[in-house]
Amino acid sequence: MDITAPGGCAVCGSGLPVNMQAHNPDSAESDREKGSAAITCLTVRHDCKDPHPLYEGRAATIPIVPDMLRELEQEVRKKRQFASDASHEMRTAIAGLRAELEEARLHPDQTDLHDLLPRALRGVDRLDAILTDLRVLGEMETGPAMEPQQVDLAELVRDEVSRRVDRLAVQLRLQPGVTVQAVPIRIARLLTNLLDNAQRHAQQMVEVRVSRAGDSAEMTVADDGEGMAESERERIFQRFTRLDAARRLDHKGTGLGLAIAREIAQAHMGTLHASESATGGACFVLRLPLAVPVPLASRRAQQMP
Repeated sequence: MDITAPGGCAVCGSGLPVNMQAHNPDSAESDREKGSAAITCLTVRHDCKDPHPLYEGRAATIPIVPDMLRELEQEVRKKRQFASDASHEMRTAIAGLRAELEEARLHPDQTDLHDLLPRALRGVDRLDAILTDLRVLGEMETGPAMEPQQVDLAELVRDEVSRRVDRLAVQLRLQPGVTVQAVPIRIARLLTNLLDNAQRHAQQMVEVRVSRAGDSAEMTVADDGEGMAESERERIFQRFTRLDAARRLDHKGTGLGLAIAREIAQAHMGTLHASESATGGACFVLRLPLAVPVPLASRRAQQMP
């Protein structure tokens, strides 16, 4: 089994990783005899310019336990599936746009530009939305770490909603002083994704609530739309998943918004799940640990130059 390996050469620190090759250092001994303590080895190879005799030319052997190997295999499968899904979604959007334009080129006399251009722009908007969401996911997984700070959820919700121009006015039920330790731009992105989803499905009402729930902060985003079947409430958080109602209501959706929202929640040691709202629509519930209060003397010391 070959697995793409991170990092540089263990000796010179340079060179690009070629692969990691898993092998058993003692094939004569059965797995039953080894039991759970069995050790697998990874031979990490890099394309260094100069060979290193200590590491057999360009390789270093690293012992790992089977659990680690299984995690690596699962991560590789996950990355490959995501790359395949992303490629499929982008090729689908490009194919639709190409079909529109080629039809217009073949039959220019029968083409209504006032009808064609908006459809073509919708295809461009969908591509732009996919690329934006992919960039957000990439920044979350490999980008530089962002420093969390104390955030008042009620203030953040009020600020974000005031910047939006929505089809329906958002009703706010905000308890002040519900503070969490978080990266504001990430929580704002989570809220944006949930509000976009609610505005897409709502008929007359979108509501955001912020309150304390025990030792957690709770934020809910609810709508009065069609709602979703209980069997679908977990699947919608998978990447590139779009239910029939979402496809019908918004052709520009990427199927990444809710997946990004959940990953942001988990990165903040929180949870995000879907349930039914009081009006029968969808309700998304975010729970985050409450921030530990900072003593007044400590806050003043932090503010001093």
